[in-house]
Amino acid sequence: MIVQKAFKYRFFPTDQQAAQLARTFGCARYVYNRALEFRTSAWQQEKKSIDYHTTASTLTEWKKQPEKAFLSEVSSVVLQQSLRNLETAFTNFFEKRAQYPKFKSRRDRQSARYATNAFTYRDGRITLAKQSEPLDIVWSRPLPEDAKILNLTVSRDTSERYFVSILVETEIKPLRKIKAEVGIDLGIKTLATTSDGEKLENPRPLVRREKRLKRLQRRLSRKVKDSNNRKKARLKVSKLHARISDTRRDALQKFTTKIIRAQPCDLCRRTERGRDDA
Repeated sequence: MIVQKAFKYRFFPTDQQAAQLARTFGCARYVYNRALEFRTSAWQQEKKSIDYHTTASTLTEWKKQPEKAFLSEVSSVVLQQSLRNLETAFTNFFEKRAQYPKFKSRRDRQSARYATNAFTYRDGRITLAKQSEPLDIVWSRPLPEDAKILNLTVSRDTSERYFVSILVETEIKPLRKIKAEVGIDLGIKTLATTSDGEKLENPRPLVRREKRLKRLQRRLSRKVKDSNNRKKARLKVSKLHARISDTRRDALQKFTTKIIRAQPCDLCRRTERGRDDA
């Protein structure tokens, strides 16, 4: 079965790459917000609906203006992808799958999407447009040999970690279908509980980090607003939030994988025992 699947990896940019990515994130965010403002104003004032092609033409006019010359410092493909992301956001809104698109903030997670003509992939190394050196990626797992890369998204989270998510088209073998069913309930004291009574307790590192998070949040609340010490304290809180999120996600993924890959006979026996106890 042919499916689209994303593989996410962490990478460590050089100072030059980080500076170039910062410009890319800023320009992609600027184009997205300006296009959102343009489309919103056109509808409110003239009841005129603006599509992707109109905003793409407007982007060309923006780049010709001297005060917006900075848009030419980054890949034009990334800016076009930003407009496509906005078009997708409006489509989801009109089809009642999401709320009205919101403006992007520099304080949130930053991202930029690269089409296949905006990067090169050779010998397991990825080089982005407007950059001369490949990214230092930690390949935690290899890409499938038959994978066809469709696009990739580079992101930086609030704890200043960099990731690259590679969307590929590949063939997978579907799991064998079984008749057994099991429900999973997520909690606070207990991380997860199945319908047949099996529990996943909170990992010990998670408990320790949550206690430390309370201390860091108290320290953050005492810092002077807009001061450098407050920025440093906020970064420490963001990094700890990221570690807690990673710990919870890792434990849950291992737990659900264990359930999915359980032997059908064992899962059936556990499910029947849970129903009898109920």
